[in-house]
Amino acid sequence: ALMSIPSKYKNPILVSGTDGVGTKLKLAIDTQRYDTIGIDLVAMCVNDIVVTGAEPLFFLDYYATGKLDNDIAESVVKGIADGCVMAGAALIGGETAEMPGLYAAQDFDLAGFSVGVVERDAMLAKGNVCKGDVIIGLASSGAHSNGYSLIRKIISHHQIDLQQSIDEHHNSQTLADALLQPTRIYVKPVLQAIKEFDVHAVAHITGGGLTENIPRVLPARTKAVIHTKSWQRLGIFDWLQQQGQIEDDEMLRTFNCGIGMVMVIPAVHRDDVIGLLKRENINAWQIGLIESCEQEQAFVEYSDAPINCPNTSQV
Repeated sequence: ALMSIPSKYKNPILVSGTDGVGTKLKLAIDTQRYDTIGIDLVAMCVNDIVVTGAEPLFFLDYYATGKLDNDIAESVVKGIADGCVMAGAALIGGETAEMPGLYAAQDFDLAGFSVGVVERDAMLAKGNVCKGDVIIGLASSGAHSNGYSLIRKIISHHQIDLQQSIDEHHNSQTLADALLQPTRIYVKPVLQAIKEFDVHAVAHITGGGLTENIPRVLPARTKAVIHTKSWQRLGIFDWLQQQGQIEDDEMLRTFNCGIGMVMVIPAVHRDDVIGLLKRENINAWQIGLIESCEQEQAFVEYSDAPINCPNTSQV
């Protein structure tokens, strides 16, 4: 497949990302719900490259199975196409491999690959982040595509019916609905925020949670102080923590806990950025602050105290 770089770019840098959907795929197979797993695949790739400020250009997929079921494949590929529309990326090709003996007949695996482009002097760099910057958390749609080995272990251990409600006292969504919610694609609102405001860094919250993903975009001798009561955590995370008897630290290191993407910005832009995101139907909160520290390696520190951010009003 061939594609040219858009002519609007004067000094372009190509940014690539590849990923899968992990064992969330097994949950989709077990429930025979294939229509959104393709969105997950696209999201995991394009959300990874947008953190550099790159606009996704194109996407390719790899679909491997023991025996090709055309109806299942069609449903999966439609989800991939839907995800590409959400991301503004062209679906320019892919590969379908039928490999009996390697996969069971009913099983399949997915992988995706995306390429984006950004102007060299517009790339986001961790050196831009400084003391006093605020941390904006963008709401996730659920567990996204991480932590599903633990999720499936909890379901298996307790022999849980996926058709039961998360909250039996209210008419809430079923576990299957909550766990198969497609990963949110943040590309368009994040790129718009980068275009309009001085965004210093963006982090995609995947495996490793807030604990491991935020430090990747921070310079040395800084820390992210995250206030864990500052955002609305989805019910599925409360359910998982209760059923799995999971400690808070492990939750924050395994799941996104309701925050799928993080933006680090100057405090003066906080309200405007949150307003932009909400106009794009993404709930967002100030969840923390960048502080200096003596430790060379950047890290996350958690607090359950209210946020006290000078020069800006309380969220």
